Amino acid sequence: MKLSVEISKYPLHSDYIPFIKDFIDRLNQHEGLQVLTNTMSTQVFGDYDLVMRVLTEEIKRSHEQFGKAVFVCKFIGGDLSPEA
Repeated sequence: MKLSVEISKYPLHSDYIPFIKDFIDRLNQHEGLQVLTNTMSTQVFGDYDLVMRVLTEEIKRSHEQFGKAVFVCKFIGGDLSPEA
């Protein structure tokens, strides 16, 4: 099964850009995911189990590394990527 996720990260820190950039850079290191970023959100597409595993790991890592942040996520079953 494929999964599409739209994520917005809101670090509770005045210098928020490096916190967001680090999260996006780490997502891009995972093979098997398609990651698209714009000024409002990041979209992740891939196999359901892979996407969920990666998000679990990377969101946890963000909290451990940088502290408090709000993640707003929309999960949509299926592949809604532009190439689909």
